[in-house]
Amino acid sequence: MPKQWQQSGLRWWWLILLMIFADQATKWLVLQNMPLFSRINVLPFFDLVYVRNYGAAFSFLSDQGGWQRWFFTTIAIVISVVLIVMLRRQPKSMKAANLGFSLIVAGAIGNVIDRISYGYVVDFLDFYVGSYHWPAFNVADSCIVIGAGFIIFDGFFGHRAD
Repeated sequence: MPKQWQQSGLRWWWLILLMIFADQATKWLVLQNMPLFSRINVLPFFDLVYVRNYGAAFSFLSDQGGWQRWFFTTIAIVISVVLIVMLRRQPKSMKAANLGFSLIVAGAIGNVIDRISYGYVVDFLDFYVGSYHWPAFNVADSCIVIGAGFIIFDGFFGHRAD
């Protein structure tokens, strides 16, 4: 690894690769073992399901004619490139922000792989209370949300130069 990577946020490159692998491996298991719309009850508040998301978060724009596939793919690629550039420019000491950016990049790339490969994103985690179900999501979506949390945390509690 180049020395400048070791001194920047790019030292988290291994986490990006690990989370992309975890995302794609879990989606592969779902695709190989679950018929579309099937459900496996795991806990009283959690099921594994297999659904396809043709849109964005909460199936936003999923009922459109297909243009959204390339729109969301382009947005995710642009955001990933911007965050990778930011990772390269940030010092390694900005741990929470670098961790957040890395997780968001991993999640964005994981979902881009699905959009390019299948034309949709594979979702399979279903949490619920009674009859209220949170929209199904996947490991990539979890990375994006957790990454955003780290960035928010860094915004409030990160080190500041005075």
